[in-house]
Amino acid sequence: MNAQPRRVEHLQTDKGSVPVYTTAVIEQPWSTYSATDHAVWTQLFRRQRELLVGRADEEFLRTQDAMGMGEDRIPKFDELNRMLRARTGWELIGVEGLLPELTFFEHLANKRFPVTWWIRTPERLDYLSEPDLFHDLFGHVPLLMNPVFADYMQAYGQGGVRAHGFGPEALAQLTRLYWYTVEFGLINTAAGLRIYGAGILSSKGESIHCLDSPAPNRIGFDLERIMRTRYRIDTYQKTYFVIDSYQQLMDATRPDFAPIYARLTNEPTLPAGEVLATDRVFSRGSGEGWSNDGDV
Repeated sequence: MNAQPRRVEHLQTDKGSVPVYTTAVIEQPWSTYSATDHAVWTQLFRRQRELLVGRADEEFLRTQDAMGMGEDRIPKFDELNRMLRARTGWELIGVEGLLPELTFFEHLANKRFPVTWWIRTPERLDYLSEPDLFHDLFGHVPLLMNPVFADYMQAYGQGGVRAHGFGPEALAQLTRLYWYTVEFGLINTAAGLRIYGAGILSSKGESIHCLDSPAPNRIGFDLERIMRTRYRIDTYQKTYFVIDSYQQLMDATRPDFAPIYARLTNEPTLPAGEVLATDRVFSRGSGEGWSNDGDV
């Protein structure tokens, strides 16, 4: 373990923002968090929980409450780990920032979820180039209490380790799957479309944009369609993919991806905002509900 964790962030160069990677696993330096750090957590937690009522999947809100994750202070990883290990066998590990792909996959494959130890500053509440503690802990961790979703995350990590033998294009395709499910996924529930992706759950603006804005496409889950669809990290999403259940994610990840990588070799990638004739599109309905427009 690294006794003196660093705060590893993107570098700003004359060529723009450049990601910096680290592999260090550290103990959460909880005693070093300042009053300002705890206040940032409180402000962000309170804001998002109020906003996410009627927007987030109830399973996310339920599991977050079950963990005892609250607004008063930054949670301690070891306290959350007792809950996670008992429920799904997962544990949180502290990291300094972005991990290399293979390192990240190996952690997931072994039921370890990396959480950045540091939290954003008051001056940067609404946007960071990299994930911080609030994004990782608030957005990602609660659904690891759900056994099916937790199994999906482990299966994804195992698939990522195998994908390294198929080359960079396979890794890019697998990264798109993570982006459009774990980070920016929507789920179709009896109450309407709801948010389960951590990148949305931890963002005020994206939580509103994904459900209220007429601009983005909301397309039914299709594994290979997702793996072909490009994305951008510097703006709200142009497309969100909608699952019917967490079991659907697990079922989609269970098969061997080798034949999928082979099929996609000759398939072109798709712009983020494109809608295909075969897509099942969801749109904002009248009143408070959501309507499924069916096949286009």
